[in-house]
Amino acid sequence: MRSTTTITAALLVAATALPAHAAGTTVRTDTGFVSGTVTNTQRTFQGIPFAAPPTGENRWRDPQPAQPWQGVRKATAPGPRCAQDEGFGSPASDSEDCLYLNVTTPDKARNRPVMVWLHGGGFTSGAGSDLGADQLVRNGSVVVTVNYRLGAFGFFGYPGLEGSGAFGLKDQQKALEWVQRNIRSFGGDPHNVTLFGASAGGLSTCAQLTSPRTKGLFHKAIIQSGPCQLGLPAGENRVQHTWAARTDVEQAGAKAPHGCTDLKCLRGLSVQQVKALTPLFSSPAYDTETLPDNPITALRQGRFHKIPVLAGTTRDELTVFVAVFYPPLDAAGYEQVLTESFGAAKAKRVLEAYPPAGGDERVPLSAALTAMTSACTTDELRSQTGAYGYEFAEPAPPMIFPGMPEFPYGAYHGSELPFLLRYGNVELTAAQQELSDEMVRAWTRFARTGRPGWARQDVRLFATGQVAPTDHRCDLWSS
Repeated sequence: MRSTTTITAALLVAATALPAHAAGTTVRTDTGFVSGTVTNTQRTFQGIPFAAPPTGENRWRDPQPAQPWQGVRKATAPGPRCAQDEGFGSPASDSEDCLYLNVTTPDKARNRPVMVWLHGGGFTSGAGSDLGADQLVRNGSVVVTVNYRLGAFGFFGYPGLEGSGAFGLKDQQKALEWVQRNIRSFGGDPHNVTLFGASAGGLSTCAQLTSPRTKGLFHKAIIQSGPCQLGLPAGENRVQHTWAARTDVEQAGAKAPHGCTDLKCLRGLSVQQVKALTPLFSSPAYDTETLPDNPITALRQGRFHKIPVLAGTTRDELTVFVAVFYPPLDAAGYEQVLTESFGAAKAKRVLEAYPPAGGDERVPLSAALTAMTSACTTDELRSQTGAYGYEFAEPAPPMIFPGMPEFPYGAYHGSELPFLLRYGNVELTAAQQELSDEMVRAWTRFARTGRPGWARQDVRLFATGQVAPTDHRCDLWSS
Protein backbone atom coordinates (compact mmCIF):
# COMPACT_ATOMS: atom_id res chain seq x y z
CA MET A 1 0.00 0.00 0.00
CA ARG A 2 1.29 3.48 -0.85
CA SER A 3 1.97 5.94 1.93
CA THR A 4 -0.19 9.02 2.42
CA THR A 5 2.81 11.15 1.51
CA THR A 6 3.24 9.32 -1.80
CA ILE A 7 -0.44 9.69 -2.70
CA THR A 8 -0.39 13.39 -1.85
CA ALA A 9 2.68 13.92 -4.00
CA ALA A 10 1.04 12.09 -6.91
CA LEU A 11 -2.06 14.24 -6.62
CA LEU A 12 0.04 17.41 -6.65
CA VAL A 13 1.85 16.27 -9.80
CA ALA A 14 -1.47 15.45 -11.49
CA ALA A 15 -2.95 18.82 -10.52
CA THR A 16 -0.02 20.73 -12.01
CA ALA A 17 -0.40 18.72 -15.23
CA LEU A 18 -3.97 19.86 -15.72
CA PRO A 19 -4.24 22.82 -18.12
CA ALA A 20 -4.79 25.78 -15.77
CA HIS A 21 -7.57 24.26 -13.64
CA ALA A 22 -6.11 25.99 -10.60
CA ALA A 23 -6.38 29.36 -12.35
CA GLY A 24 -10.02 28.70 -13.21
CA THR A 25 -9.54 28.96 -16.96
CA THR A 26 -10.74 25.44 -17.78
CA VAL A 27 -14.33 24.23 -17.46
CA ARG A 28 -15.88 20.91 -18.37
CA THR A 29 -18.97 20.93 -20.60
CA ASP A 30 -20.99 17.91 -21.70
CA THR A 31 -18.99 17.75 -24.95
CA GLY A 32 -15.50 18.45 -23.59
CA PHE A 33 -13.24 20.83 -21.71
CA VAL A 34 -12.99 24.51 -22.72
CA SER A 35 -10.27 26.95 -21.71
CA GLY A 36 -11.13 30.63 -21.50
CA THR A 37 -9.68 33.94 -20.37
CA VAL A 38 -9.44 35.09 -16.75
CA THR A 39 -9.12 38.62 -15.32
CA ASN A 40 -9.24 39.80 -11.72
CA THR A 41 -13.04 40.09 -11.88
CA GLN A 42 -14.40 37.68 -14.48
CA ARG A 43 -13.89 34.64 -16.68
CA THR A 44 -14.80 34.60 -20.37
CA PHE A 45 -15.31 31.55 -22.60
CA GLN A 46 -15.99 32.26 -26.29
CA GLY A 47 -16.81 30.21 -29.34
CA ILE A 48 -18.31 27.20 -27.55
CA PRO A 49 -20.29 25.03 -30.02
CA PHE A 50 -23.81 24.28 -28.83
CA ALA A 51 -24.78 22.36 -31.99
CA ALA A 52 -23.16 20.71 -34.98
CA PRO A 53 -22.31 22.94 -37.96
CA PRO A 54 -25.54 23.44 -39.99
CA THR A 55 -23.74 22.74 -43.26
CA GLY A 56 -24.15 20.21 -46.06
CA GLU A 57 -26.95 17.82 -45.17
CA ASN A 58 -27.54 19.81 -41.97
CA ARG A 59 -28.45 22.96 -43.90
CA TRP A 60 -32.13 23.67 -43.18
CA ARG A 61 -32.35 21.00 -40.54
CA ASP A 62 -33.05 21.46 -36.85
CA PRO A 63 -29.73 21.94 -35.03
CA GLN A 64 -27.99 18.61 -34.44
CA PRO A 65 -25.94 17.71 -31.34
CA ALA A 66 -22.42 19.11 -31.14
CA GLN A 67 -19.72 16.47 -31.47
CA PRO A 68 -17.55 15.85 -28.39
CA TRP A 69 -13.85 16.68 -28.61
CA GLN A 70 -10.70 15.34 -26.99
CA GLY A 71 -8.40 17.43 -24.82
CA VAL A 72 -9.09 21.08 -24.04
CA ARG A 73 -10.75 23.33 -26.61
CA LYS A 74 -9.40 26.87 -26.72
CA ALA A 75 -12.30 29.25 -26.03
CA THR A 76 -10.59 32.63 -26.18
CA ALA A 77 -12.18 34.05 -29.37
CA PRO A 78 -15.77 34.17 -30.67
CA GLY A 79 -16.97 31.66 -33.21
CA PRO A 80 -17.72 32.85 -36.76
CA ARG A 81 -20.68 35.13 -37.37
CA CYS A 82 -23.61 33.45 -39.10
CA ALA A 83 -23.72 34.10 -42.86
CA GLN A 84 -25.02 37.61 -43.56
CA ASP A 85 -24.48 40.67 -45.71
CA GLU A 86 -23.09 43.91 -44.33
CA GLY A 87 -25.69 46.28 -42.91
CA PHE A 88 -26.18 48.99 -40.24
CA GLY A 89 -22.58 48.62 -39.12
CA SER A 90 -22.68 44.82 -38.96
CA PRO A 91 -19.89 43.17 -41.00
CA ALA A 92 -20.57 40.54 -43.63
CA SER A 93 -19.91 36.83 -43.16
CA ASP A 94 -19.97 33.76 -45.39
CA SER A 95 -19.85 31.20 -42.58
CA GLU A 96 -22.61 28.63 -42.15
CA ASP A 97 -20.61 26.96 -39.37
CA CYS A 98 -21.72 29.50 -36.76
CA LEU A 99 -23.71 27.90 -33.95
CA TYR A 100 -21.52 29.06 -31.09
CA LEU A 101 -22.14 30.85 -27.81
CA ASN A 102 -20.08 32.83 -25.32
CA VAL A 103 -20.17 32.72 -21.51
CA THR A 104 -18.93 35.51 -19.23
CA THR A 105 -19.06 34.84 -15.51
CA PRO A 106 -17.91 36.60 -12.34
CA ASP A 107 -14.73 35.17 -10.88
CA LYS A 108 -15.46 32.42 -8.35
CA ALA A 109 -19.16 32.54 -9.29
CA ARG A 110 -21.48 29.99 -7.79
CA ASN A 111 -25.22 29.61 -8.35
CA ARG A 112 -25.51 33.08 -9.92
CA PRO A 113 -28.50 34.33 -11.98
CA VAL A 114 -28.06 33.62 -15.70
CA MET A 115 -28.90 36.08 -18.49
CA VAL A 116 -29.07 34.72 -22.06
CA TRP A 117 -28.78 37.46 -24.71
CA LEU A 118 -30.35 37.18 -28.19
CA HIS A 119 -28.91 39.78 -30.56
CA GLY A 120 -30.90 42.03 -32.87
CA GLY A 121 -30.41 42.81 -36.55
CA GLY A 122 -33.77 42.26 -38.22
CA PHE A 123 -33.22 38.47 -38.34
CA THR A 124 -30.65 39.14 -41.09
CA SER A 125 -27.51 40.39 -39.31
CA GLY A 126 -25.64 40.53 -36.01
CA ALA A 127 -23.84 38.11 -33.70
CA GLY A 128 -23.80 37.25 -30.03
CA SER A 129 -20.25 38.58 -29.74
CA ASP A 130 -21.16 42.10 -30.90
CA LEU A 131 -21.79 43.34 -27.36
CA GLY A 132 -19.74 42.83 -24.21
CA ALA A 133 -21.33 41.62 -20.97
CA ASP A 134 -18.90 43.22 -18.51
CA GLN A 135 -21.38 45.58 -16.85
CA LEU A 136 -23.98 42.90 -16.19
CA VAL A 137 -21.32 40.48 -14.96
CA ARG A 138 -19.91 43.04 -12.52
CA ASN A 139 -23.39 43.16 -11.00
CA GLY A 140 -23.37 39.42 -10.36
CA SER A 141 -24.92 37.75 -13.41
CA VAL A 142 -23.56 34.98 -15.61
CA VAL A 143 -24.17 36.15 -19.19
CA VAL A 144 -24.51 33.93 -22.26
CA THR A 145 -24.60 35.44 -25.77
CA VAL A 146 -25.81 33.34 -28.67
CA ASN A 147 -25.49 33.08 -32.45
CA TYR A 148 -28.44 31.81 -34.48
CA ARG A 149 -28.98 31.29 -38.21
CA LEU A 150 -30.11 34.39 -40.08
CA GLY A 151 -31.94 35.35 -43.25
CA ALA A 152 -32.52 32.56 -45.73
CA PHE A 153 -30.25 30.24 -43.72
CA GLY A 154 -32.52 30.52 -40.69
CA PHE A 155 -35.98 31.17 -42.11
CA PHE A 156 -36.18 29.56 -45.57
CA GLY A 157 -39.09 27.23 -46.23
CA TYR A 158 -39.93 24.68 -48.91
CA PRO A 159 -42.76 22.17 -49.39
CA GLY A 160 -41.90 18.99 -47.51
CA LEU A 161 -39.00 20.59 -45.61
CA GLU A 162 -39.45 19.77 -41.93
CA GLY A 163 -39.02 22.84 -39.73
CA SER A 164 -39.57 25.28 -42.61
CA GLY A 165 -39.13 28.89 -41.64
CA ALA A 166 -38.12 28.38 -38.00
CA PHE A 167 -34.51 27.13 -37.95
CA GLY A 168 -33.16 30.32 -36.39
CA LEU A 169 -35.68 30.12 -33.54
CA LYS A 170 -34.83 26.44 -33.05
CA ASP A 171 -31.15 27.38 -32.73
CA GLN A 172 -32.10 29.69 -29.85
CA GLN A 173 -33.96 26.84 -28.16
CA LYS A 174 -30.96 24.55 -28.64
CA ALA A 175 -28.76 27.13 -26.93
CA LEU A 176 -31.19 27.35 -24.00
CA GLU A 177 -31.03 23.56 -23.67
CA TRP A 178 -27.22 23.81 -23.59
CA VAL A 179 -27.51 26.35 -20.77
CA GLN A 180 -29.66 23.97 -18.74
CA ARG A 181 -27.10 21.17 -19.12
CA ASN A 182 -23.90 23.17 -18.64
CA ILE A 183 -24.27 26.53 -16.95
CA ARG A 184 -23.78 25.21 -13.43
CA SER A 185 -20.17 24.40 -14.39
CA PHE A 186 -19.67 28.12 -15.10
CA GLY A 187 -21.17 29.21 -11.78
CA GLY A 188 -24.70 29.83 -13.04
CA ASP A 189 -28.04 28.67 -11.67
CA PRO A 190 -29.97 26.70 -14.33
CA HIS A 191 -33.16 27.33 -12.34
CA ASN A 192 -32.83 31.12 -12.62
CA VAL A 193 -32.39 31.96 -16.32
CA THR A 194 -33.50 35.25 -17.88
CA LEU A 195 -33.90 35.36 -21.66
CA PHE A 196 -33.45 38.88 -23.03
CA GLY A 197 -32.85 40.68 -26.29
CA ALA A 198 -33.45 43.85 -28.27
CA SER A 199 -35.09 44.44 -31.67
CA ALA A 200 -35.10 41.02 -33.42
CA GLY A 201 -33.69 39.64 -30.17
CA GLY A 202 -36.67 41.12 -28.32
CA LEU A 203 -39.05 39.67 -30.89
CA SER A 204 -37.29 36.31 -30.48
CA THR A 205 -37.65 36.51 -26.70
CA CYS A 206 -41.33 37.32 -27.11
CA ALA A 207 -41.80 34.38 -29.50
CA GLN A 208 -40.00 31.98 -27.16
CA LEU A 209 -42.29 33.20 -24.38
CA THR A 210 -45.20 31.72 -26.35
CA SER A 211 -43.55 28.47 -27.48
CA PRO A 212 -44.48 25.32 -25.51
CA ARG A 213 -41.04 23.89 -26.34
CA THR A 214 -39.30 26.41 -24.07
CA LYS A 215 -41.23 25.62 -20.89
CA GLY A 216 -38.71 25.43 -18.06
CA LEU A 217 -35.79 26.58 -20.23
CA PHE A 218 -36.00 30.16 -18.91
CA HIS A 219 -37.75 31.72 -15.96
CA LYS A 220 -37.88 35.46 -16.73
CA ALA A 221 -37.94 37.52 -19.92
CA ILE A 222 -36.79 41.03 -20.89
CA ILE A 223 -38.18 42.31 -24.20
CA GLN A 224 -36.42 45.44 -25.48
CA SER A 225 -37.96 47.20 -28.50
CA GLY A 226 -39.38 43.94 -29.85
CA PRO A 227 -42.98 43.25 -28.84
CA CYS A 228 -44.61 40.31 -30.62
CA GLN A 229 -47.27 42.67 -31.99
CA LEU A 230 -44.78 44.97 -33.75
CA GLY A 231 -45.96 45.75 -37.25
CA LEU A 232 -45.45 48.23 -40.07
CA PRO A 233 -48.23 50.00 -41.98
CA ALA A 234 -48.80 48.33 -45.35
CA GLY A 235 -51.64 50.34 -46.88
CA GLU A 236 -55.27 50.85 -46.01
CA ASN A 237 -56.32 48.69 -43.05
CA ARG A 238 -53.24 46.49 -43.45
CA VAL A 239 -50.32 45.88 -41.09
CA GLN A 240 -47.24 43.82 -41.93
CA HIS A 241 -46.29 41.85 -38.82
CA THR A 242 -43.06 39.98 -38.14
CA TRP A 243 -44.41 36.44 -38.24
CA ALA A 244 -45.27 34.37 -41.32
CA ALA A 245 -47.45 31.29 -41.73
CA ARG A 246 -45.41 28.18 -42.53
CA THR A 247 -47.46 27.43 -45.66
CA ASP A 248 -46.76 30.93 -46.99
CA VAL A 249 -43.03 30.52 -46.37
CA GLU A 250 -43.03 27.12 -48.08
CA GLN A 251 -44.86 28.51 -51.11
CA ALA A 252 -42.41 31.41 -51.28
CA GLY A 253 -39.56 28.89 -51.19
CA ALA A 254 -41.03 26.95 -54.10
CA LYS A 255 -41.34 30.13 -56.20
CA ALA A 256 -38.04 31.77 -55.21
CA PRO A 257 -35.39 32.29 -57.93
CA HIS A 258 -32.99 29.54 -56.87
CA GLY A 259 -33.28 27.26 -59.91
CA CYS A 260 -33.87 24.11 -57.85
CA THR A 261 -36.67 21.55 -57.85
CA ASP A 262 -35.65 19.47 -54.81
CA LEU A 263 -33.94 19.76 -51.43
CA LYS A 264 -30.74 18.06 -52.62
CA CYS A 265 -30.22 20.81 -55.16
CA LEU A 266 -31.11 23.50 -52.59
CA ARG A 267 -28.59 22.15 -50.10
CA GLY A 268 -25.98 22.28 -52.86
CA LEU A 269 -26.43 26.02 -53.46
CA SER A 270 -23.44 28.20 -52.65
CA VAL A 271 -23.48 30.49 -49.63
CA GLN A 272 -23.75 33.48 -51.96
CA GLN A 273 -26.76 31.97 -53.74
CA VAL A 274 -28.54 31.43 -50.42
CA LYS A 275 -27.63 34.91 -49.18
CA ALA A 276 -29.28 36.32 -52.31
CA LEU A 277 -32.58 34.81 -51.07
CA THR A 278 -32.46 36.57 -47.69
CA PRO A 279 -34.69 39.54 -48.73
CA LEU A 280 -37.49 36.98 -49.20
CA PHE A 281 -36.87 35.03 -45.98
CA SER A 282 -36.39 37.05 -42.81
CA SER A 283 -39.73 36.33 -41.11
CA PRO A 284 -39.85 33.49 -38.57
CA ALA A 285 -42.64 31.03 -39.30
CA TYR A 286 -45.34 29.76 -37.00
CA ASP A 287 -47.45 26.59 -37.34
CA THR A 288 -44.19 24.75 -36.77
CA GLU A 289 -43.00 22.44 -34.00
CA THR A 290 -40.68 25.22 -32.86
CA LEU A 291 -43.38 27.91 -32.83
CA PRO A 292 -46.84 26.32 -33.03
CA ASP A 293 -48.93 29.53 -32.86
CA ASN A 294 -48.69 33.03 -34.23
CA PRO A 295 -47.22 34.76 -31.13
CA ILE A 296 -49.75 37.60 -31.43
CA THR A 297 -52.64 35.15 -31.24
CA ALA A 298 -51.00 33.14 -28.47
CA LEU A 299 -50.59 36.24 -26.31
CA ARG A 300 -54.15 37.41 -26.88
CA GLN A 301 -55.47 33.98 -25.92
CA GLY A 302 -53.24 33.65 -22.85
CA ARG A 303 -51.01 30.88 -24.21
CA PHE A 304 -47.62 31.93 -22.90
CA HIS A 305 -45.34 31.09 -19.98
CA LYS A 306 -46.60 32.84 -16.85
CA ILE A 307 -43.23 34.19 -15.74
CA PRO A 308 -41.98 37.68 -14.80
CA VAL A 309 -41.56 39.95 -17.84
CA LEU A 310 -39.90 43.35 -18.26
CA ALA A 311 -40.77 45.12 -21.53
CA GLY A 312 -40.07 48.56 -22.92
CA THR A 313 -38.97 50.74 -25.80
CA THR A 314 -36.91 53.79 -26.60
CA ARG A 315 -38.85 57.04 -26.83
CA ASP A 316 -37.98 57.73 -30.50
CA GLU A 317 -37.68 54.22 -31.95
CA LEU A 318 -38.28 54.97 -35.62
CA THR A 319 -36.08 58.05 -36.15
CA VAL A 320 -33.13 56.03 -37.50
CA PHE A 321 -35.30 54.24 -40.04
CA VAL A 322 -37.19 57.33 -41.16
CA ALA A 323 -33.92 59.25 -41.57
CA VAL A 324 -32.46 56.48 -43.76
CA PHE A 325 -35.48 55.49 -45.84
CA TYR A 326 -37.26 58.83 -46.43
CA PRO A 327 -35.96 62.06 -47.98
CA PRO A 328 -36.76 65.33 -46.16
CA LEU A 329 -40.52 65.91 -46.32
CA ASP A 330 -42.60 69.05 -46.58
CA ALA A 331 -46.24 69.12 -45.47
CA ALA A 332 -47.53 67.77 -48.79
CA GLY A 333 -44.97 64.99 -48.87
CA TYR A 334 -45.80 64.07 -45.28
CA GLU A 335 -49.50 63.76 -46.07
CA GLN A 336 -48.71 61.67 -49.14
CA VAL A 337 -46.58 59.23 -47.08
CA LEU A 338 -49.34 58.88 -44.49
CA THR A 339 -51.96 58.26 -47.18
CA GLU A 340 -49.82 55.58 -48.82
CA SER A 341 -49.12 53.99 -45.46
CA PHE A 342 -52.58 54.07 -43.86
CA GLY A 343 -55.16 54.96 -46.48
CA ALA A 344 -56.87 58.35 -46.83
CA ALA A 345 -59.30 58.06 -43.91
CA LYS A 346 -56.72 56.91 -41.38
CA ALA A 347 -54.14 59.38 -42.69
CA LYS A 348 -56.49 62.25 -41.87
CA ARG A 349 -56.79 61.07 -38.27
CA VAL A 350 -53.02 60.62 -37.99
CA LEU A 351 -52.47 64.15 -39.34
CA GLU A 352 -54.79 65.54 -36.67
CA ALA A 353 -52.86 63.71 -33.94
CA TYR A 354 -49.42 64.43 -35.40
CA PRO A 355 -49.78 67.74 -37.32
CA PRO A 356 -47.05 69.16 -39.56
CA ALA A 357 -44.35 70.94 -37.55
CA GLY A 358 -43.43 73.51 -40.17
CA GLY A 359 -39.98 72.05 -40.86
CA ASP A 360 -38.75 68.61 -41.84
CA GLU A 361 -41.97 66.64 -41.49
CA ARG A 362 -40.06 63.42 -40.98
CA VAL A 363 -40.08 64.46 -37.30
CA PRO A 364 -43.86 64.00 -36.77
CA LEU A 365 -43.75 60.99 -39.12
CA SER A 366 -41.18 59.39 -36.79
CA ALA A 367 -43.35 60.09 -33.76
CA ALA A 368 -46.41 58.55 -35.43
CA LEU A 369 -44.57 55.43 -36.60
CA THR A 370 -42.85 55.01 -33.23
CA ALA A 371 -46.22 54.95 -31.49
CA MET A 372 -47.87 52.69 -34.04
CA THR A 373 -45.09 50.12 -34.38
CA SER A 374 -43.48 50.00 -30.95
CA ALA A 375 -44.77 52.08 -28.05
CA CYS A 376 -48.42 51.12 -28.24
CA THR A 377 -47.80 47.49 -29.18
CA THR A 378 -45.55 47.26 -26.12
CA ASP A 379 -48.38 48.71 -24.03
CA GLU A 380 -50.57 45.88 -25.33
CA LEU A 381 -47.87 43.32 -24.51
CA ARG A 382 -47.55 44.65 -20.97
CA SER A 383 -51.29 44.50 -20.38
CA GLN A 384 -51.40 40.90 -21.63
CA THR A 385 -48.44 39.61 -19.63
CA GLY A 386 -48.51 41.83 -16.55
CA ALA A 387 -45.01 43.00 -17.46
CA TYR A 388 -43.01 45.71 -15.74
CA GLY A 389 -42.56 48.64 -18.11
CA TYR A 390 -39.84 51.13 -18.98
CA GLU A 391 -39.09 53.78 -21.58
CA PHE A 392 -35.55 54.83 -22.46
CA ALA A 393 -35.84 58.58 -22.94
CA GLU A 394 -32.24 59.83 -22.91
CA PRO A 395 -32.39 62.90 -25.21
CA ALA A 396 -28.84 62.72 -26.64
CA PRO A 397 -27.43 59.18 -26.47
CA PRO A 398 -24.28 58.39 -28.48
CA MET A 399 -24.92 57.25 -32.06
CA ILE A 400 -24.05 53.56 -32.51
CA PHE A 401 -24.76 53.33 -36.26
CA PRO A 402 -22.02 54.67 -38.57
CA GLY A 403 -22.59 57.10 -41.40
CA MET A 404 -26.03 58.35 -40.35
CA PRO A 405 -27.32 61.62 -41.91
CA GLU A 406 -28.06 64.68 -39.81
CA PHE A 407 -31.40 64.32 -38.01
CA PRO A 408 -32.83 64.87 -34.51
CA TYR A 409 -32.62 61.19 -33.50
CA GLY A 410 -33.40 61.48 -29.80
CA ALA A 411 -33.68 58.11 -28.04
CA TYR A 412 -33.54 56.14 -31.29
CA HIS A 413 -33.94 52.38 -31.80
CA GLY A 414 -31.03 50.58 -30.15
CA SER A 415 -29.74 53.64 -28.28
CA GLU A 416 -30.17 51.96 -24.88
CA LEU A 417 -27.73 49.16 -25.75
CA PRO A 418 -24.46 50.90 -24.72
CA PHE A 419 -26.07 51.65 -21.36
CA LEU A 420 -26.48 47.93 -20.67
CA LEU A 421 -23.78 46.16 -22.68
CA ARG A 422 -20.30 47.15 -23.88
CA TYR A 423 -20.70 48.46 -27.43
CA GLY A 424 -17.38 48.83 -29.26
CA ASN A 425 -15.68 52.13 -28.48
CA VAL A 426 -18.87 54.02 -27.65
CA GLU A 427 -18.26 56.41 -24.76
CA LEU A 428 -20.80 57.79 -22.30
CA THR A 429 -20.70 61.09 -20.45
CA ALA A 430 -20.36 61.03 -16.67
CA ALA A 431 -24.11 61.56 -16.28
CA GLN A 432 -24.86 58.87 -18.84
CA GLN A 433 -22.56 56.46 -17.00
CA GLU A 434 -24.61 57.03 -13.85
CA LEU A 435 -27.74 56.27 -15.88
CA SER A 436 -26.06 53.15 -17.23
CA ASP A 437 -25.27 52.00 -13.70
CA GLU A 438 -28.90 52.53 -12.71
CA MET A 439 -30.19 50.53 -15.68
CA VAL A 440 -27.71 47.69 -15.14
CA ARG A 441 -28.78 47.45 -11.51
CA ALA A 442 -32.44 47.27 -12.58
CA TRP A 443 -31.80 44.58 -15.23
CA THR A 444 -29.69 42.43 -12.93
CA ARG A 445 -32.09 42.92 -10.02
CA PHE A 446 -34.87 41.68 -12.28
CA ALA A 447 -32.74 38.70 -13.32
CA ARG A 448 -32.09 37.86 -9.70
CA THR A 449 -35.55 38.44 -8.20
CA GLY A 450 -38.11 38.98 -10.97
CA ARG A 451 -38.61 42.60 -9.80
CA PRO A 452 -36.71 45.52 -11.36
CA GLY A 453 -37.34 47.99 -8.53
CA TRP A 454 -40.59 49.79 -9.39
CA ALA A 455 -44.30 48.99 -9.36
CA ARG A 456 -45.90 47.07 -12.22
CA GLN A 457 -48.38 49.85 -12.93
CA ASP A 458 -45.56 52.35 -13.49
CA VAL A 459 -43.51 52.87 -16.64
CA ARG A 460 -40.00 53.74 -15.49
CA LEU A 461 -38.39 56.55 -17.49
CA PHE A 462 -34.62 56.31 -17.98
CA ALA A 463 -32.87 59.61 -18.80
CA THR A 464 -30.02 61.72 -17.41
CA GLY A 465 -32.42 64.53 -16.40
CA GLN A 466 -36.06 65.00 -15.58
CA VAL A 467 -38.28 64.05 -18.52
CA ALA A 468 -42.05 64.07 -18.77
CA PRO A 469 -44.00 60.99 -19.84
CA THR A 470 -44.75 60.85 -23.56
CA ASP A 471 -48.31 60.64 -24.82
CA HIS A 472 -47.99 58.16 -27.66
CA ARG A 473 -51.74 58.50 -28.39
CA CYS A 474 -52.33 54.78 -28.10
CA ASP A 475 -56.09 55.33 -28.19
CA LEU A 476 -55.69 56.28 -31.87
CA TRP A 477 -53.61 53.22 -32.73
CA SER A 478 -55.68 50.73 -30.78
CA SER A 479 -58.71 51.81 -32.82
